[in-house]
Amino acid sequence: MERPAGEAELDGIVRAAAPYATAVTLAVAAGDRQAVHCHGRLGRDTAAPCTPETVFELGSVTKTFTALLLSTMAARGELTLDDPVERHLPRHWRPAAVRSGAPIRLLHLATHTSGLPRLPPGLLAGALPAFFSNPYAAFGDEQLRSGLTRTTVHHRPGSYFAYSNYGVGLLGRLLAETGAGTYAELLADRVCRPLGLRSATTGRDTPGRATGHRRGRPLPPWHIPGLPGAGAVRAGGADLLRYLRAHLSPGGGELGTALRDVQRPRLRLPRSADQLALVWNHRRIDGRDLYFHSGATRGFTAFVGFCPRSATAVAALANCGPALDGRFVQGGYEVLKRLSHDRG
Repeated sequence: MERPAGEAELDGIVRAAAPYATAVTLAVAAGDRQAVHCHGRLGRDTAAPCTPETVFELGSVTKTFTALLLSTMAARGELTLDDPVERHLPRHWRPAAVRSGAPIRLLHLATHTSGLPRLPPGLLAGALPAFFSNPYAAFGDEQLRSGLTRTTVHHRPGSYFAYSNYGVGLLGRLLAETGAGTYAELLADRVCRPLGLRSATTGRDTPGRATGHRRGRPLPPWHIPGLPGAGAVRAGGADLLRYLRAHLSPGGGELGTALRDVQRPRLRLPRSADQLALVWNHRRIDGRDLYFHSGATRGFTAFVGFCPRSATAVAALANCGPALDGRFVQGGYEVLKRLSHDRG
């Protein structure tokens, strides 16, 4: 009897999350086969088991959702990727232009080429009291507006790649303003419900969520009110598999157009053969295109990736903060690489 997809890789993923994770999920699609493998329980003080619906914090994997939301709104004609940031600022923020010398465009935010720093001005000062648990919690909408007026861009927009939570977080805020709602409302309406994602949310008090841990210590839910587009999404393994499979088979309509558009490489990364699509990292190996992204909060680590040619997808989730050697993320990537190669 053929083994469920990913079953052979589960032990390695669990070992990569040891010793601090109590819950690990490995969701895998390989052609017509798919499986969501779960290990452990939701926390050290509960017997509730980890299931395919158990919700994990995704950290920067959120950015792929923000990119898809951007592309969906572009496909609907609500904006263009070349729109300057100032066109989508909240009215009560204006004039809050960044001192950049040239327009920062939405495309720059989605490709980390805006010239914005990794974090906005003012965030670190407020983060110190909760630096090892919830460093973004005190940084809200007003702090983002204030930080924007104090930001100076040191590289011409579009000319230099530098990973920026600030940039993609700002993008999420601009999309919410354009869509006349909150980031959470817009994401649910334009992405999650159309894709049939039931557990994906930005809410902190989510039923069935795993408890995050940092070096074995339980942590409160992650809170990122001012930059939700950079790291607020939570989801279970079953939903992430639906999300990734949608990228493998985009279908028609505006959402299908958007799912294809986020996969188009936009630039080559410095000192690398890799490219960047809209947020997604792109790597070509033996004629196969791999798309992947990782994420972390203080108490969770996540990896997602897919390969259209081999119709494979992988999501690996653990309720522990990332190890310095990156072994869990690397483990997820190796599963994707191996499965995509096996299917040719």
